[in-house]
Amino acid sequence: MDWGHPELSVRRQCQLLGVNRSGLYYEPQGESEENLLLMRLIDEEYTRRPFYGSRRMKEWLCGQGHGVGRNRVRRLMQAMGIQAVYPQPKLSQPGEGHKIYPYLLRGVEVTRVNQVWSTDITYIRMANGFVYVVAVMDWYSRYVLSWSLSVTMELDFCVAALKRALRRGRPEIFNSDQGSQFTSEKFTGELKTRGVTISMDGRGRCFDNIFIERLWRSLKHEEVYLHDYEKVPDARTGIGNWFRFYNQQRPHQSLGYRTPAELYRG
Repeated sequence: MDWGHPELSVRRQCQLLGVNRSGLYYEPQGESEENLLLMRLIDEEYTRRPFYGSRRMKEWLCGQGHGVGRNRVRRLMQAMGIQAVYPQPKLSQPGEGHKIYPYLLRGVEVTRVNQVWSTDITYIRMANGFVYVVAVMDWYSRYVLSWSLSVTMELDFCVAALKRALRRGRPEIFNSDQGSQFTSEKFTGELKTRGVTISMDGRGRCFDNIFIERLWRSLKHEEVYLHDYEKVPDARTGIGNWFRFYNQQRPHQSLGYRTPAELYRG
């Protein structure tokens, strides 16, 4: 972002980059220091054990010396956008009136680039707050086609990431969870107008989207947990650098030690 650009305003630069202007000025706040500490612990434990719901997470926190009630843990987990992977009611709620699509990938062999793309949102902790990151990934190559960062779980940053990914190509199937961002007509409309088949995970089953869940685990262990970002631009720079490393330099054993970029670009 060039704050002193002679021709492009900050608003126009944000439009071109697909980022939210509010994120440039936002300083994370709103949760107490105690809650932010609990959210850091929850994030780390959930990354290790994504099958933990609020009940187990509450017991684990108490075992770590943090006397906390289940309602508080549930609220913090909801604020973080995380949930246990086992089936249960009221998970990843679609917006009112939003259409839900069936999960189409069970038993499907993914054999080529642009056969299946998927997306997801994850919570990213900072020194004094948190932000959210959404990414769009090609399943076959594990290539991250686009990503975006936001200070809220809003719709626009998800749509912006999808539009940038679609500039690279068009998948046959696009998979997501049933969250309101991904079931909205604004999001699904971008796919339907391009003839893309839409697939959605079963409720509480983040492992239906396993490749992008592994991406989040790698991002957190290799980048986020090693750096306490002070400001949103610090998080955007650090995460952007890691995604470039992931795509261009990080070999994957499952890809025959090739990088995602090598496989995606052929």
